[in-house]
Amino acid sequence: MKIKLIFLSLLPVFALAESYQVSSPTKKINVDISISGNVIDIDLQENGKHILQTKTLQFSLDKHIVEGNWKVENAELRNVDESWKPVYGERSLVKDQYNELILSLESDVNRMQMQLAIRAYDQGVAFRYLFDELDFWNRKVTSENTQFLFDDDCITWVTDRAQGAYAATTLSNLKTSADRPQIVKVKEDVYVAIGEAGLVDYSRMKLQKSDHGLGIQSILTGKVDLDLANYITPWRYIMVAESPCKLVENNDFILNLNEPNQIKNTNWIKPGKVIREVTLTTAGGLACVDFAAKNGIEYIEFDAGWYGPEDDITSDASTITVDPKRSKGPLDLHAVIEYANQKEIGVILYVNMKALHNQLDQILPLYKKWGVKGLKFGFVDVGDQYATVWLHHAVRKAAKYELLVDIHDEYRPTGYSRTYPNLLTQEGIRGDEESPTLTQTVYTLFNRMIAGAGDYTNCYFADRVISKMGGRAAQLAKLIAIYSPWQFIYWYDRPIESPSRVGGAGSAESVITNDAITDFYCTIPTVWDDTKFLAGEMGVYAVLARRSGTNWYISVLNAGEKRKVDIPIAFIRKTKAATAKLYFQPSANEREVVEVKNLNLKNSETISIEVEGNSGCVLFIPDK
Repeated sequence: MKIKLIFLSLLPVFALAESYQVSSPTKKINVDISISGNVIDIDLQENGKHILQTKTLQFSLDKHIVEGNWKVENAELRNVDESWKPVYGERSLVKDQYNELILSLESDVNRMQMQLAIRAYDQGVAFRYLFDELDFWNRKVTSENTQFLFDDDCITWVTDRAQGAYAATTLSNLKTSADRPQIVKVKEDVYVAIGEAGLVDYSRMKLQKSDHGLGIQSILTGKVDLDLANYITPWRYIMVAESPCKLVENNDFILNLNEPNQIKNTNWIKPGKVIREVTLTTAGGLACVDFAAKNGIEYIEFDAGWYGPEDDITSDASTITVDPKRSKGPLDLHAVIEYANQKEIGVILYVNMKALHNQLDQILPLYKKWGVKGLKFGFVDVGDQYATVWLHHAVRKAAKYELLVDIHDEYRPTGYSRTYPNLLTQEGIRGDEESPTLTQTVYTLFNRMIAGAGDYTNCYFADRVISKMGGRAAQLAKLIAIYSPWQFIYWYDRPIESPSRVGGAGSAESVITNDAITDFYCTIPTVWDDTKFLAGEMGVYAVLARRSGTNWYISVLNAGEKRKVDIPIAFIRKTKAATAKLYFQPSANEREVVEVKNLNLKNSETISIEVEGNSGCVLFIPDK
């Protein structure tokens, strides 16, 4: 279903006009735009309260070609009211409502031309530049220092790399560049997220301490060839909400700043759960297929080492040549793929960036012929324009052969899964491979998950779950909280029928034990029809509800002390006589234990649950 209403109008432009305004559809967000010399200030207000000031047009070129000051030659206003249905997502229908002001600019000395587009949503503001092709032909952007300035020295949460740990600091104490989005607490009831969307063929933006005032400014990871970028920049956005919960709940904002789906037939794009095959053997592969078929897991994945040492440039990803340091074999991959296809289980193959660069055009049609369903890109290059262009080109090529993609390591999404939904997920997240504390998981939920799906490399039976990561009840809750259409639910764990591994898949053996709890773990969906964030505090706790069909899953992550959580359930229909199941940790010292009990929700508007410290729980509310 798609509803689209677009209204165009020309604003009167006078010779001395120096300021413009644009508001969001309900006027919650108001933007004042003022032109002064060669800088345009964007002043952002929410409900009449000043939030921040952004200084735009702060870029440099490899050659000084713009002379004089910018003048507005034309101003055009668009009003858009649209809804679209994603192939998959955190909700089954996305609203896209905004007012857009497009300012056509011309330098008053040598008449160079460009445009500044500014969109005002109820959830925030976004802007980007459109360079005139004739005027900016063969030019390079060498730097961009767009400034986001605040009135006070605010608290902010940063990580210096996509898979790094988050830490709280203040604007005045920022030391290094931060990955996006970056969250800033403006007031007790005002939070903003600053980032970029629609990064396809440009250099990545990161954020650092502003040269002037209290704030942050953009920094590009390398120069930008405007010809290669089609003379358009990615969007720079400022999301605004009353809490971290609402920021991440509104993360469709980033998808809306990307182009619509370009894949006509999407029937082959199927999200699902994944078990990683950790032994690189035929026996291990067949055992994983049987386990997946029995437990409702849609995919198995063969990781690094199946075609040789992944970091060796001579390893050939068109052959099945097991790395002896990772496995003694034997691995008959074709037999496993054929067996998996018979049982309607998809096979995913890991390929390192070295092989991807050298063999992409060879392996994509080959893997399609083999019956492979998707690829996991490993140790990809990120940041500079060439790496960005190549990576998204590879995603488009994979779509040509109906292959799904998971991009690992430092790549962070900016919404391209809307345009090419075969890009199911990506890492760029501090997942279970890093043994994050539950505090870091809550930070991740309220920061990184604004950007989009995150492959968290979940594990369940590995020792680190008990010793470092909050326990198994928290793992259940994380599987619901951290959204990923391809959800790796057993990263270090293997079926009991699988042989012991040699190396390369964690520091210790962990064998899957089937019981009622793991049966439930295996049934948790990976995509959703609705999502609501109910409560939370940065780095402390989070409560959210997701709906699949008519079933609701409520996840609670509690990184702090033991707390009583009051969960509103009035918004869930058909619960007047419902019975829910609560999956929880029974006591502070029983992190390896998950118990389940029934709760009668009849006539309840709110349900109260005691949640152990550094733990979590799941409330499952079926329709029947």
